[in-house]
Amino acid sequence: MAQDFERDLTHDSLSPEKIQAQIQRSKDRIMTAPVAILLCLDMSEMDTYPDEKRQQAERMMAVQSVAAVGVQLLLAAHAEGLGGVWACWPLFAQETIQKTLKLSEAWEPQAMFFIGYPLDIPQARERKPLKEITLFL
Repeated sequence: MAQDFERDLTHDSLSPEKIQAQIQRSKDRIMTAPVAILLCLDMSEMDTYPDEKRQQAERMMAVQSVAAVGVQLLLAAHAEGLGGVWACWPLFAQETIQKTLKLSEAWEPQAMFFIGYPLDIPQARERKPLKEITLFL
């Protein structure tokens, strides 16, 4: 993943120092997390349609399902007094991850979660008033 990340950051014209700092931060997260969980998308059991519009909608439903699982995972970890971080790096290195972990080609890495006991519990951010973020019709 570090090689994929370095390639992408180089294309983004970041300085070598910034590239190495970001790669090291990512490596540190992966290597120091007590638990790392990889969520994958598997379209093999989803419905198939003859038209592109419905097939894209089916894929979108699958992506949304994976995201919903990620939210539930973080909520469950929080309920147990654990902290969690959601990282989407796997989207940028799917083939590398599949090959390294010997995953089925049907399993498309989507997100990685790092779970553990937090060193510090940050203060909750102030919430926006409901009327600022909703529209009731």
